[in-house]
Amino acid sequence: MLDRYLFGSTGRISPEAPVPVVHVHETDDRPGGAANVAVNLASLGVSTNLVGVVGKDAAADSLKAIMVERGISCDFAYSDDRPTITKTRVQSRGQQLIRLDEENVTAMPGDAMVETLSGRLGGAGAVILSDYGKGALSDVTAMIAQCRETGIPVLVDPKGTDFTRYRGASLLTPNQAEFEAVAGRCDSDEDLVDRARAMMDDLDLDALLVTRSEKGMLLVEKGARPLFLSTQAREVYDVTGAGDTVIATLAGALASGQDLASAAALANIAAGLVVRKIGVATVTPGELSAALHQRGQGGRGLVDLDTLLALVDESRSRNERIVMTNGCFDVLHAGHVAYLEEAKSLGDRLIVAVNDDDSVRRLKGETRPINALEDRLLVLAGLAAVDWVVAFAEDTPAKLMKAVLPDVLVKGGDYKPEEIVGAKEVQENGGEVRALAFRDGHSSSRIIDKLGDK
Repeated sequence: MLDRYLFGSTGRISPEAPVPVVHVHETDDRPGGAANVAVNLASLGVSTNLVGVVGKDAAADSLKAIMVERGISCDFAYSDDRPTITKTRVQSRGQQLIRLDEENVTAMPGDAMVETLSGRLGGAGAVILSDYGKGALSDVTAMIAQCRETGIPVLVDPKGTDFTRYRGASLLTPNQAEFEAVAGRCDSDEDLVDRARAMMDDLDLDALLVTRSEKGMLLVEKGARPLFLSTQAREVYDVTGAGDTVIATLAGALASGQDLASAAALANIAAGLVVRKIGVATVTPGELSAALHQRGQGGRGLVDLDTLLALVDESRSRNERIVMTNGCFDVLHAGHVAYLEEAKSLGDRLIVAVNDDDSVRRLKGETRPINALEDRLLVLAGLAAVDWVVAFAEDTPAKLMKAVLPDVLVKGGDYKPEEIVGAKEVQENGGEVRALAFRDGHSSSRIIDKLGDK
């Protein structure tokens, strides 16, 4: 589908009828329907192929141009008697005045669609089937069978009340109203779970994900306990397209190897983000990473340099202040913890760069480190103040500092700011250099010596 928006000003009533005259000054074409699902996938960085039916018209050309610009491959079947479904909304002063729909909803012969899908299954990690009740999935049963034969998860956004069409699907994602229209009214959570399991048995489904608006989601999976996911939305501005975001995130996560419970949790977070936006919208990996980070569920911890630089770029896109420090952190003690907490207070994200084992030996001697690199990284990553931990093999982190160029470079001990490795580059980039003292009475060497005395 194509969502077309006409924006304009109104200043008078038409002499022909009691309606406002809109002087259109902007036209905006946006992907709708299954095309919006594809855009959600592409926004998450998923390689996406869109199979669908359009008319032989300018709307199809516009839709394809939008898809191609976003890196989405299109396999369109062009119909002589079906125009591209287009929803034109006329808006003025922030209000929608009227919506004009162009469509010819008739069931299409399914052979061509089945054949096109068959040619695209090689290498696919997941398939989403959704036609919004517009007739493009007339042979959906054959499509599901193809996917199952090749071992590809097939997710269906069901429409109508005949769910038997979707027999054998990996997952259905109805909202609660759609589910109850088929399964019957559910007066309790227990009733909802029981009816979901009965539907799964009847239709040979692997799982059901029921979206429940302000109540969140329910995932019922074969061989697993039901998973109730509470809503993640603190503010809701517009629920338009939220279902598209849910099924896109689910499919993308499954295709990348996540289990279904983890994929559903991620989709729930994505839905909470997208309903805070006006209109049909998408979420990005950076937004998901930030949301996970805030919940302590991910988006932090041990990273390599490439991942670190990508995370730093995402943080900076949100105007976050990056703080960075480095050290061996061989025997972590209370002084280190206090120092890292003070460092974190200087910004929004704290990066700790850690010498690998060979560089520690060169700096401290053959008896060091006491703790291997992996252990040191894990302990640091577990501290609340630390966002990202990265290792380096050189004697100094100069190369790493130049790559990151933090907003604040911090070092502990009796260093003068100008003596800190990377200080010149950071300051030339407009950053700040700070020297912080460890808490008195705490020292790794003192702890090691004390252990040696015993």
